[in-house]
Amino acid sequence: MVLLKKVKSINKDILERVGLQWHTDPDGSPYISDEVILISEKEAENYYQAANEIYNMMIEAGEYIIQNNLFNELEIPFNLIDIIKISWENDEHWHLYGRFDFAGGVDGKEIKLIEFNSDTPTGLVETAVIQWLILKYNDFEEKQFNNVYETILNNFKQLDTSKKILFSSYDGSLEEIETVKLLENIAKDAGFEASFEFLHRVQFSEEGIFDANDNRFEYWFKLFPWENIGFEEPNLVALLNQIYKKNRAIILNPPYTLLFQSKGILKILYDLFPNSPYLLKTDFKPLKNIKQVEKKMFGREGANTKIYDENGNCIEKTDGEYENYKSIFQEYYEFPQDEFGNSYQAGVFFAFEGAGLGFRRGNKILDNMSKFVGHVII
Repeated sequence: MVLLKKVKSINKDILERVGLQWHTDPDGSPYISDEVILISEKEAENYYQAANEIYNMMIEAGEYIIQNNLFNELEIPFNLIDIIKISWENDEHWHLYGRFDFAGGVDGKEIKLIEFNSDTPTGLVETAVIQWLILKYNDFEEKQFNNVYETILNNFKQLDTSKKILFSSYDGSLEEIETVKLLENIAKDAGFEASFEFLHRVQFSEEGIFDANDNRFEYWFKLFPWENIGFEEPNLVALLNQIYKKNRAIILNPPYTLLFQSKGILKILYDLFPNSPYLLKTDFKPLKNIKQVEKKMFGREGANTKIYDENGNCIEKTDGEYENYKSIFQEYYEFPQDEFGNSYQAGVFFAFEGAGLGFRRGNKILDNMSKFVGHVII
């Protein structure tokens, strides 16, 4: 059972001052839990090692996908394949950060990979800033597995900080805006000249990427899914192909992270590493005589997810906007639970190495109403 400790809640004024504007869910309940999960030093180390080992497997799987032309199996938009290959082959196209979602890891349960949010991971402000603030606000002497700010800072320093970088998000989401603003601040700390522009105001030509004032930027971070660009913006993709072929700009996270974002890679990983203790049996077709989860290739926040029992009966499901994507079927693995039956999913950020841990609390299928729960190492 998950071990929890009650903490003093941080009031909304303080949360807003440090960048958390989405602190209350639509039902009026707090998004940030007034409890933290207690974990051991060994459990924290296990999460760190799992992220590192799985990322290495992801790299091998990515190379396998490219060499065997498996883009269609992962539902990768065909018009993105060229820039995926360009970014894969050039070390300048650095993967800034991602977030692994894990089941297990506490209460003696093995860590199992649920999926990898490699392209547009959120939860960054909560993990890097808010749970650290909870620690300080409650005068805890204990520590956390939380080096997210420092590891992303070091990743920015792997780039050419003499060049300019533009950050963009959709203007309708406070969470996305504040996530990107945090990244902009980290980039400035790393030595970049950095600016922000909403997505709809960014300009593109074969000569590069520009803000609304016609300033050109050599780097562009966009918190907008690559698959949406591929499927919905063919004219933009055509320009990006020219930009990449002329080496006029680098986009973060790189196009190749779409290979990791597609849940189809879970099947490739299992094919390549069937004996890995971190992987659950996964296939493109339903598994036989096994409790399993059906997920959409590019589904997000638990949408369009179904749980089936051993006889193939659907026992839990969610609706959503991703129904038209292809499915993968993954062996079911129980999330750790508390005494009230709430489920806990671990999120481990990755920025060249395992970088920080946070938890989401919700039902058997964690959706966009899940709560953020920090942790303390005891």
